[in-house]
Amino acid sequence: MHFRDIIECVKALFGDPELAPYLILAPERHYADPDQTIRQYHDMHTGKWWWSTQKRLEKERPGATIIPIIISSDKTQVTLFRNKTAYPIYMTIGNIPKNIRRKPSHQAQILLGYLPTTKLEHISNKSARRHTLANLFHASVGYILHPLKDAGCTGISITSGAGLIYRGHPLFAAFVGDYPEQILVTCCKTGDCPKCDISHNAMGEDDEFYELRDANIVLDALDSFDPDNPANFIQECKAIGIKPVVNPFWKDLPYVDIFQAITPDILHQGYQGLVKYLLTWVKEAYGAAEIDARCRRLPPNHNIRLFMKGVTSLSRLSGQEHNQICRFLLGILIDLPCHRKDASAQLIRAIRGALDFLYLAQYQCHTDETLKLLDDALERFHANKSVLIDLGIRDHFRIIKLHFFRHYHKLIELFGTTDGYNTEYTERLHIDLAKQAYQATNHKDEYWQMVLWLERKEKIQRHNKFINWRISGEKEILVQRVHPNPRPNWKLKMTRHPSVKSVPIETLINEYGATHFQEAFARYIVTILSPNITPAELERQADNIFLPTRNLPIYHRIKFVNNSEVVDSIHAQPKRKISHNREMQGRFDTVLINDGSGKTTGIKGYRVGQVRVIFSLPNRTKASFPLQTQAHLSQHLAYVEWFTSFPTRPDINHGMYKITRSYIRGDRLASIVPVKNISRSVHLIPKFGRVVSPTWKSTNVLDESSTFFVNPYSSKIMYAFLV
Repeated sequence: MHFRDIIECVKALFGDPELAPYLILAPERHYADPDQTIRQYHDMHTGKWWWSTQKRLEKERPGATIIPIIISSDKTQVTLFRNKTAYPIYMTIGNIPKNIRRKPSHQAQILLGYLPTTKLEHISNKSARRHTLANLFHASVGYILHPLKDAGCTGISITSGAGLIYRGHPLFAAFVGDYPEQILVTCCKTGDCPKCDISHNAMGEDDEFYELRDANIVLDALDSFDPDNPANFIQECKAIGIKPVVNPFWKDLPYVDIFQAITPDILHQGYQGLVKYLLTWVKEAYGAAEIDARCRRLPPNHNIRLFMKGVTSLSRLSGQEHNQICRFLLGILIDLPCHRKDASAQLIRAIRGALDFLYLAQYQCHTDETLKLLDDALERFHANKSVLIDLGIRDHFRIIKLHFFRHYHKLIELFGTTDGYNTEYTERLHIDLAKQAYQATNHKDEYWQMVLWLERKEKIQRHNKFINWRISGEKEILVQRVHPNPRPNWKLKMTRHPSVKSVPIETLINEYGATHFQEAFARYIVTILSPNITPAELERQADNIFLPTRNLPIYHRIKFVNNSEVVDSIHAQPKRKISHNREMQGRFDTVLINDGSGKTTGIKGYRVGQVRVIFSLPNRTKASFPLQTQAHLSQHLAYVEWFTSFPTRPDINHGMYKITRSYIRGDRLASIVPVKNISRSVHLIPKFGRVVSPTWKSTNVLDESSTFFVNPYSSKIMYAFLV
């Protein structure tokens, strides 16, 4: 076993000057309304655990500063062959906001050590080997965390990165891991819930809810260990449903309830659990051929991955692939008949309830109201899941990953939202702190070399930070606070130069599909010259407008960036020749357009359109307008073909809005709008009917189909906007 001094790790994180502006030192209650009736939960300090623990600690040691310790562990494969594994254990502190500690670039997670990976194959009895391995794990972690016993009770003198000294109490607060790790840590038996004492046979009941296991009863059973009479200890543990681990690492740690400390795991319980089950169920209910045919005919979108070979034949899907599948899964099933016609609506409601729960569980900020929506979504799934039994797809729902969703509400109230504890972040750490370290060795007695390599790497990183700090002029760090639920800091970005400098309007009509570009351009000019003109007068004057130019600079893409990262993009480009004389089909994306009254959420003031042309007016053309109107000319414009307005409410079963193409006198309704009015891209799912048309393709489905469903599951931001 290789490990660090955990107290020194805590001091290093707490005293990092770069993290000093964001350090959280006390629990807080946040509210969404002025009357303080709707409570908010986001970071760990807004949860009830920190608040209640602070009260308990203040009674004994007033003036304490709690330092919540978050531990995570997971085995990982470091070789493609030979089955070589590493067992890293990581730590961070809850005083660092989640949006910082979850990013590896901020180095707010520390590799605490490497646990033993021995399989103890010399123990022939499998049961004895499993018990010995469990005891070995707890003995190893207990040795690493032992300094927290005294430090948590009496406190330690600790200095922040701003130079202030506190009496810190490092307390083990939360454990992040997948189900095997949760079972190992809590000493529960495989198949049982690591948080409550529900029996395996009772899982899946609609009204199931069990309180957390009583930690005091478990501790009493653990204290009954007698080396001279181990049989009695085994019986005591068996009676309360835990494994006979002699000395669990959390047994003597202060203010610890290990059954409360287990956190949600979106990666394994959500994407690798729930979505994996949903995909299996719909495959049996609807048939693989039709599902795959619809996957191949979805229109492209920045947030959607197109599975051109379908999804039902894929094997060993990753969490990211399950994430992509759930973004369109419900939409392709809306009008697809299952084996029993009367079961289709109920099955759609069950799938929608499951997906709603998954998306709501990933909100970055929750309130009492959104937690109620979370419970309602789960109840909708449980209320309709019986259809899977009626169809012969399932015999029962005794699935631990589905049962664990019952605990999400309470856990969010205790520790904040789930994005602060997702195992996806620690999975990323395996690359830097285990796999790359192993590759740097000669694969002989590798752990000593891995530790030395990582130590040198960290020294270089620290020295680099020091140099950057000195170069920056040793400026004083100003304290900043991160807003609990920031609005997306998106910025619209256009390229400095157009994709094509000059394109004739005739080319826009023939190749870009902008059939009524001249008429729309004329109407736009009239509205600029006369903003308050009536519709009838607008049409009359537009007929007499002489277009000021016959060639326009054209752009093929609109980008939305957040801190230089492209978070959304919109394409409007015709088909073209690429390498080896191949032809790339054109792509014209659909977008949400704000009429000026739209808010950050909700559909009011928004309408869907398909972008055909993105262009700007040449300077000589702008100069032809009167001076008083030149200020109203937008720098970039877009020719869009409109869809109908959003209906009053979405469908009662699948919850999506249905829209169709807008026509006027038999032609598609089109107009020119400022690019700044485009809010974001939107994914439309065609109404496929009972059987998908063989002439439809991903490249032409937006033109071939006339009816669409607005997909709220294309991204988390779109879900919060539409639902």
